[in-house]
Amino acid sequence: MIRRLVSQAALAATLCVPVFAMAAAPVIDVFKSASCGCCAAWVEHLTSNGFATRVVNVDNPSDYRERGGIPNELGSCHTGMVQGYAIEGHVPASEIKRLLAENPKAKGLAVPAMPLGSPGMEGPRKDPFDVLLVHANGRTTVFKHYN
Repeated sequence: MIRRLVSQAALAATLCVPVFAMAAAPVIDVFKSASCGCCAAWVEHLTSNGFATRVVNVDNPSDYRERGGIPNELGSCHTGMVQGYAIEGHVPASEIKRLLAENPKAKGLAVPAMPLGSPGMEGPRKDPFDVLLVHANGRTTVFKHYN
């Protein structure tokens, strides 16, 4: 009887772990236009890499880039916000995880434009691109280069 109760308790605890793990996942608010397919593909990339997302379709996604302090010349088609950081464009989930782990004093990350081969922009070729760390003063440094 006791063995059976212990087994049932262990099973219940095992089944609850994914629920608790999901609750602890960082939530990224994504501001995008309703008609953008690559934005939806980027959101799928985030969720498949452990992030929770809240997607908000907006008339002018660039308003959110501005609110996040990302310079217009670094613009793309969507802006995410996570734990006080702005995420502009097709930033790989691995770099967002690194940003959150390192917690630098910065505005956030940006992948300007929409480079082919970046998350959400998969296609017939992969172009090199940089993930830029946007510092508090608006200047940037390369956070990660992708070939």
